[in-house]
Amino acid sequence: MTKTILIATDYSLESLNILKKVMREKDASEDQNLYNILLVSGYDTGDSIRDLLFNTKSTVFNKLRPQEFCDAYGIIKNKYSHLINKIVCDIFTGSFQRTFNNYVKAENIEEAYYSMSVRGKGKGKFDLIPYIRKCKDLTSREIPLEVCDRLPEKGRLAEIFVEA
Repeated sequence: MTKTILIATDYSLESLNILKKVMREKDASEDQNLYNILLVSGYDTGDSIRDLLFNTKSTVFNKLRPQEFCDAYGIIKNKYSHLINKIVCDIFTGSFQRTFNNYVKAENIEEAYYSMSVRGKGKGKFDLIPYIRKCKDLTSREIPLEVCDRLPEKGRLAEIFVEA
C-alpha cells in the first residue's frame, strides 16, 4: 500500500534529519508500506503582478533549494529505497487554513512530521507548523532534533551522514 507523508522543511540540510528519523523508525518497525514523501515549505508569492506572472515553481526552487539538498535527499532515498516510492519537493503558497486542508486532501496526505528547530526562515518563506497542527484530516507529530552548532560539516553534504 502507498501512503503519502508531508515533511515541513526550510530546504536546509538540517531539515532532512526529520526525513532520516522518520524513515529509520519505519524501517525499524519493518513497515511494509511504500511512501510518497512531500518535502513542503511555505512560500509567500507576494502580490506583485510581475512576480505572479513570471515566477514559476522552478524559479522559486532555484532561489530556495540548494543543490546539496537535492543530492542529500537522493542519498536518503537510495538508502531507504524499499520504503520510498518517490520524493517530491513542493511549496505551499496559501494563506488560509482551509487552503491548506484542501492541499492535504488533494495530495492524499495521511501523516505530517515537523520540527520546531526547523522553521521557515528567509525571504518569502513562512512557517507551516501552525497549519499542520490545526489540520484535522492529518496525523501529525513533532520530531525533536538536536542541533549541533560545532559540526565541522555544517551546511555541507556530509552533514546527512552524521547520526543524530
